[in-house]
Amino acid sequence: MNATPLVELRHLKQYFEVKTGPFRRQPLKAVDDVSLTIHRGETLGLVGESGCGKSTLGRTLLHLYPPTGGQVLFDGQPVNGRQKVFRRRTAMVFQDPYSSLNPRMTVADLIAEPLDIHRLCPTRAQRTQRVLTLMERVGLHPEQAGRYAHEFSGGQRQRIGIARALATEPDFVVCDEPVSALDVSIQAQVVNMFRQLQEECHLTYLFVAHDLPVVRHISDRIAVMYLGRVVELGPADAVYDHPLHPYTRILMDAVPVPDPHRQKAPHIPLAGDIPSPLNTPSGCPFRTRCPYAQNRCAESIPPLSQWASGRFAACHRIGEID
Repeated sequence: MNATPLVELRHLKQYFEVKTGPFRRQPLKAVDDVSLTIHRGETLGLVGESGCGKSTLGRTLLHLYPPTGGQVLFDGQPVNGRQKVFRRRTAMVFQDPYSSLNPRMTVADLIAEPLDIHRLCPTRAQRTQRVLTLMERVGLHPEQAGRYAHEFSGGQRQRIGIARALATEPDFVVCDEPVSALDVSIQAQVVNMFRQLQEECHLTYLFVAHDLPVVRHISDRIAVMYLGRVVELGPADAVYDHPLHPYTRILMDAVPVPDPHRQKAPHIPLAGDIPSPLNTPSGCPFRTRCPYAQNRCAESIPPLSQWASGRFAACHRIGEID
């Protein structure tokens, strides 16, 4: 593995100003001081409850939202001032395969749009051949090139979105819950296609999802987010089988067991709802729902610290709780 990460986030922040009164605005901390590295060729899974900032992190990383603070490095270089190269070498697959596709454009034009923007195909014949190659790669038939998005099923629409994301031959792709809107039977096909494309095209993924078994299946490492912060990071199997952070433990405990004869450990209750990012708790953001919280948890935010080889967690009580 290359020593230099393909993607590095340094104290990345994304705050949105929200109007809370006639003359008052308050920052909504969607992403709050996140530092991560993603190495070339790996898949980093990003999980957490709805509203924790997963999708915002992915969009901020790609500068679809200008970061409020912090820095994004791509291939060892800051993204600022290198937008054109960065745009061509990165891509995104969106959650909703229908709303992300222009209904007035044919499949061929949808897939070729990045090629046109970056002027990668000098002739129309090259453009057409590239589109047909991409369609074949994601399992679409060439005769479908002249059709429109509404003529396809959800799984086929997502394949169109994936083909469009691959048009510029990117190195890094953010997958923003790409299978959550699909039927379960189609989800497996699309996830397996992501893995096959990763091998064939030498891709690096940030895979955002809330389906924990899917994330484990495709990811090399998993980062767990809560209220805009990463609270645990480590190898996928280790995080899944032996979570360190109380929040991760509760998430994993909630995963259904397909085998009715297999007994799970007693369920750990998760009290209350996720706090508003407009009014985050003092100290540890998870303390208001944590069954292990103590007074010191309200006094300071625990840093994301290394607790074992490749294992990181942000909790004051790691090592004290079983």
